Amino acid sequence: MKLDGIYEGLHDGLRRRILCLLRNGELCVCHFQEILGASQVQISKHLAYLRARALVEVRREANWMIYRLPDQLAPELAAHLACLEECVRGDPIFRRDLLQGRRLRGRKARSGPQCCTPPISKPASTQLARP
Repeated sequence: MKLDGIYEGLHDGLRRRILCLLRNGELCVCHFQEILGASQVQISKHLAYLRARALVEVRREANWMIYRLPDQLAPELAAHLACLEECVRGDPIFRRDLLQGRRLRGRKARSGPQCCTPPISKPASTQLARP
């Protein structure tokens, strides 16, 4: 793992918040939206940025993309994430993120294996019968 990739990943505040959240387990894009209050596009761009630098991994579950930290953390990344976690411990934004993440994970565990509520299926449009 290149240190440049780690520092590039940590350079942005939203990416730092994402990485801190992932220290506690995997999350879906919609979970990041809910916790961070950012748009799907913004979250997805930051996750793609982190993924391109091998700072996160992704898997698909039905329609959702689930992100996590790599299974085998490079020692450099592990050290930087531990430092980040220590540095932001008292920051109210990061503390709120982590609290919301815990609540969301608890809700997820009770609701079953899928990460998100399935999309509401719309009834097929019915055509009016002509007399």
